[in-house]
This record gives sequence, structure tokens and C-alpha cells, in this order.
Amino acid sequence: MDRNRRIAIEIIALVFLATALYFFVSAKDKSVGSIGRVDVDSGMHEVMGTFARVVAVAADSNTAKKCIEASFAEIKNVEKLMNYHKSDSEISELNRDGFKRAVKVSKSTYETIEKSIKFSKLSGGAFDVTVGPLVDLWHSAEEENSTPTDAELQQARSKVGYDKLILDGNEESIRFATEGMKVDLGGIAKGYAIDEAVKAMQKGGAVGGMVDIGGEIRCFGSPPAGQNIWRIGLQDPAVAKDVMNTSKPLLILRLTDAAVATSGDYHRFVTIGGKRYSHIVDPESGHSSENLASVTIICPSAIDADALSTAVAVMSKEKGLALIEQMPGVEAILITPAPEFKQIQTAGAEKFIER
Repeated sequence: MDRNRRIAIEIIALVFLATALYFFVSAKDKSVGSIGRVDVDSGMHEVMGTFARVVAVAADSNTAKKCIEASFAEIKNVEKLMNYHKSDSEISELNRDGFKRAVKVSKSTYETIEKSIKFSKLSGGAFDVTVGPLVDLWHSAEEENSTPTDAELQQARSKVGYDKLILDGNEESIRFATEGMKVDLGGIAKGYAIDEAVKAMQKGGAVGGMVDIGGEIRCFGSPPAGQNIWRIGLQDPAVAKDVMNTSKPLLILRLTDAAVATSGDYHRFVTIGGKRYSHIVDPESGHSSENLASVTIICPSAIDADALSTAVAVMSKEKGLALIEQMPGVEAILITPAPEFKQIQTAGAEKFIER
């Protein structure tokens, strides 16, 4: 099976397990009791290199459908601006020309990179959107079926560092201090897109909704018919090899006006010499992160959940938990690597877990 097809199948499985198995809602309009509300489910749509699903709860089906359309418009706009693999995106232009000149970008891209730097500083560099050269190196290594050499890792690492980004807030422009740098927003762009999609739904009149991009989810307001809360299943990394089976989730999260994101080493990875390497790369060492099998972050915004799940996945469990414990309104559920698969969580995470 070629790499692109394998990734596509894994992505479909991830989205299916993260939402549809544990959160049931008809794709058709459905009356919600006697309060005159309906919910509409978009079904799966391919976007941002993965699959997205939107559920809107509104006073009528026409409003709900318009909210879904508005949310996907926001998601597709973020993809257009921030797609690492599309040559005409703003990020690709920045990666081509950022060392030669200051590249003016949209407010959305500027805000996302600005937010990225905040999380880079907060995590001591564990989260770093300039990790592009290392990501490219590991993908090339997979194609050649040979792990990167120390010299190759050192060369790629010399081009990585959020402190080498030069931002001009007045011009909303960005430039690189080092030649060969590349920004990869794969660890934060989906979260930004989800938050923008939720804003669009709320502006359009939705009284409740869920936006899911590749298993990163944010819920708000009234849940669909027959439910009193949004229920999201967390997959068990110990059974992740059989991703299309019907095994029970590790646990179910009960959410109200919250976002949840999971980073793990069991869905997206590169395979070299028969060994799997996580797609999450440690910017400091250059190697794939193997500290944790799964990191789930619960917090009010999707962009925060997205970035923090990646950051904690790179950090040790002790440092990761310490970071989250000091952040108000943020909780974490960590799963240690095989064969232990031990569940560790922050003090406030229990209130979200269904018992």
C-alpha cells in the first residue's frame, strides 16, 4: 500500500473513531423535543488533508444548513492560506521567500504564527512551527527507507527555531533569520480553523454545534436531539493497530462549550526499516517523539488544545503535566507508551470523564 493511500485510510479511521462511534446523530434534520430546534449533520468532507464534520443545531433546518456552509467556508479559507503542501498558499510563499524578504501575510496567518510563538515560549520550544526542515527530512528518510544520519539531523536542526522568526506587527509581515527555514502549521492550523468555524456558526444563528477536523473537536451550546451533552470517545492506543474495529473507547468525554485535541504516535507516522516513527518531531533532538502514546487536551479553544497536545507529546509526562496544571481551564489526559499504556491525568480532568 502506498504512503498516501495508507495515510488517507488512517485519517478516515481516526475521524470515524473520534466522533461517529461515540456521538450518534442522523445526517437528516431532526426535531429536538418541543422546543422547535433541529440539528443537521454535514457528514464527512475532505479538507485540510483530512476529513471534517460539522453538526449545527438551530431553530430551523435552513439556518442550520447555512451555518454549516459558513463554517466550511472558514475552514477552506484557512486551508488556502496555511496548507504546507500547496504551492500557492501563503505558507508556501513564506517558505520560499521568507529569507530573501519580509513576506506580507493575511491577518489569519499572522495571528496563527503569533500564537504559535506564544506556545513555543510557554513549552520551552517543545512546540515549534519552524520544524518544517525536520519533518521534510523524516519524510525523505521514509522514501529512502533509511533513518537520517546525525549530520543530516544537525543540518536540519540548524534551520529550526521559533526565535529565528522576525515578525512585523505593523505590516503583518514575516521573514526568516536563517536560510532554509520552513514554517509548518500542521500542529495548530486545524485548531485555528475550528475556532473560526465555530464563530461563523454562532454568528449565523446556531444555538449549538460541533466542528471536527481530523478528530480535533470543539462543541458549543445545545447538543443534538436526545442528548443533554456532547459525548466524544477517546480511542485506546493499545488497540490502535486495528483502527477500523468496533472496540470500546478508552473513555468517553462529556463536553459543554469546550474543545478537545489528541496527539498520538499510533495514527500518523513514517515507517523506516519496518519500524514506526511518530509524525511528531522533537525540535531539539530532531528525532520523532516517543515520550507518550497519546496526549489529549481539553480547554475552551481548539487552537490552544491543538498546540498544547503537540507540545506535551514532545515533553516528558512530568513536564507536560506540570505545564497543564498551571494553566487555568486546561486539562490533560496522558497515555504512556507501550507496553504500559498507563493513564495519567491532571486534577481537573475527571469532571469531563463519563463514569
